[in-house]
Amino acid sequence: MSERPLGPWSVPAVGLGCMNLSHAYGVPPSREEGEAVLQKALDLGITHFDSAALYGFGRNEELVGPFLKPYRDKIVLVSKCGMRGENGVRTIDGRPERLREDIENSLQRLQTDVIDLYYLHRYDIGTPVPIEDSVGEMARFVEEGKVRAIGLSEVSADTIRKAHAVYPLAAVQSEYSLWSRNVELGVLEACRELGIALVAFSPLARGFLTAVDLDPPAFAEKDIRRGMPRFQEPHFAHNQALLSDYRAIAAEAGCTPAQLALAWVLQQGEYIHVIPGTTSVEHLEEDYAALDIRLADEVMRRVGELVNQETVSGPRYPENTQAEIDTEEFV
Repeated sequence: MSERPLGPWSVPAVGLGCMNLSHAYGVPPSREEGEAVLQKALDLGITHFDSAALYGFGRNEELVGPFLKPYRDKIVLVSKCGMRGENGVRTIDGRPERLREDIENSLQRLQTDVIDLYYLHRYDIGTPVPIEDSVGEMARFVEEGKVRAIGLSEVSADTIRKAHAVYPLAAVQSEYSLWSRNVELGVLEACRELGIALVAFSPLARGFLTAVDLDPPAFAEKDIRRGMPRFQEPHFAHNQALLSDYRAIAAEAGCTPAQLALAWVLQQGEYIHVIPGTTSVEHLEEDYAALDIRLADEVMRRVGELVNQETVSGPRYPENTQAEIDTEEFV
């Protein structure tokens, strides 16, 4: 399970989602603390580093790119376009001219001549911009040597097929965990059929499927989980009631709750990668060790029946956010 194809590369199936180092969960760590996590990832053998123009409104690329520059030929550097922060406001824009602005800005912030894997962060369904137009421009980035491979993030199976017909996709990134199963409605099959890697973000259910007892009222003011129904009452109390049995299964399996969650996702298919994010060196070591875990079929069955779209309460996003996202969802 250790190494898997990601486009033209072979990388450990556990990569590092770098968002947490600059974005989304309240006050980010200091630059020194962020660099310590990146260094530990390198020391462990992680070679798949996932960033985006949106994260920290550019600050994440400014952290990740310069620090990883000395290791550039040993890693797969990933970023995303089509979603950015302007004047403190998040915008989605898939127009070719805007994507070209994004790539030039990202190359500068990352201090590199080429981005290995470049995703369209969101399919712009609000304007709307045809997916063929956005992907066509990204294909030109490959032809120009600015990008080595392209992918899509948070899209439906139908969109994957339309985009892949324009230019071959190396990867599709989407939320996937025991408690977020929407990719099972078509995306997993499309990726398997077309030979595309599925990169699962938030495989730990945004920290829920770990040994840490979360306290949503104590979340930082700008923690994005404050706006997510699953972390609001009455949903959170319902979901929290699953944790005792969940953690007991992990103990029986001889792993931590986080490792159980990661191993479950990885065992759904050999084309699947996980990119958990963390600001903790210790948690990073714990996450990476999931590569060595193979869950018994009975454990897979029990944990899958305990935590799933039927047993978890609340949608994964508030209604206005979900309306921006082109993914199949359970009704």
